[in-house]
Amino acid sequence: MRKLMTSHPTEFVLLLVIAAMSLALSLLTDRFFTLGNAFDLLNISAVNIIFAVGLLVVLIAGGIDISFAVAASVVQYATALALAQAGGGGWVPGLLIAAVFGVGLGFINAFLIYRFNIISIVATISTFNVYFGLLMFFTKGVSIYNLPDWLTTRVILYEREMADGSWAEITLPVAVMLVCVLVTWLLITRTTIGRQLYAFGDNPEGARRFGINIGAMQYIAFGWLGLMAGIAGLMQAHYAQEVVPNALYGRELDVLAAVVLGGARLGGGKGTVLGCVLGVLLVSITQNGLNLMGVSPFAFKMIVGAIILVAITLSSSRIEALFGSAAPRQRSLSGQDAREGRHD
Repeated sequence: MRKLMTSHPTEFVLLLVIAAMSLALSLLTDRFFTLGNAFDLLNISAVNIIFAVGLLVVLIAGGIDISFAVAASVVQYATALALAQAGGGGWVPGLLIAAVFGVGLGFINAFLIYRFNIISIVATISTFNVYFGLLMFFTKGVSIYNLPDWLTTRVILYEREMADGSWAEITLPVAVMLVCVLVTWLLITRTTIGRQLYAFGDNPEGARRFGINIGAMQYIAFGWLGLMAGIAGLMQAHYAQEVVPNALYGRELDVLAAVVLGGARLGGGKGTVLGCVLGVLLVSITQNGLNLMGVSPFAFKMIVGAIILVAITLSSSRIEALFGSAAPRQRSLSGQDAREGRHD
C-alpha cells in the first residue's frame, strides 16, 4: 500500500475516491451496488476506455486531439459501407478495415501538425469540423440499421441471472477494451518507442537533439489514437447494433476529462494506463450515480467542464516552472557577463 502511495499517488487517490463514491452511492440508491449495474458500467465504459488509452499516447507525446470521437463516427460509417460492398465480411476484415480507416484519419492530423507546424489543438479542431461536416453532408444524418449479422449479434462473454429475473452480462467490447489496454501499456512501458514518446512529450527540443525522430513520434501518437478510435467505433456499432452518424459526437470532452483526471499532463511527458482507466471509471461512476439519483444530465456536463478547467490550471504549473527557471538563468548569465566585463 505504501509503495502504491509513493510510486503512483494519482492512481492511489483515484482508487480512494472511487471507493468513497461507490460507498456513498450504494447508500443513496439501492440500484447502484448491484452486479447488473456493475456489468452495465463496464459495458458502457469499454468504448470510452479504448478512446482514452489512445488519447493517453497523444497526451504523453505532448499533443492533444479532440477529433477522435468524430473520426470514430466516420470510421463506423465507412466500415459499414465497405462491408456492405464486400458482402458482409466478418470480425477480422471488419476490424482491419476499421483500423486502416482510423489510422489514416490519425495520420492526417499528424501530417498537418508536423508538416505545417500547426498547434495540435488547432489542427484537431479543424479536422473535427471537417470530418463531422463531411459525414453529415454525405450521410444527410441517416443512420444505418441493416448491418451484417456478425456485427449486430451480441457476443456475451459472461452472464448471470439476478434474483429479479434480469441478466447481468459482460459483452465483447469489454474483452476488446482489455486487449487495447494491455497493448497500449506494453507500447508505452516496454518498448523503446514508448520511452521516446515520454521523452518527446517532456522535452521536444531535447528529444530532437538526442536523435529522436520528431515526425515519427507525431505519426505514431496520432496514428495510435486513430487505431483506437477505429476499433472503438466498431465496438460502438456492435453495442448499439446500428450506426448513427452523430452518436459519438461530444464524447471527446468526457474522455479528455477522464484522461487528465487520471494523471496525464496536458503539457506532455506524463501519464499511465492505470490512471487513465481509473479516470474513465470515475467519470462513468459519477454519471451513472447522477442518473440513478435522477439528477439533471447538465450537472454532469458541469462536472466534466470543471475537471478540464482544473486540469488546464494545474498543467500551467509547467509554464510557471519554465519562467521561474528562466529568471535565475537570466540573472546567472548577467552575472557572468559582469564578471567577464561585458556591457551592452
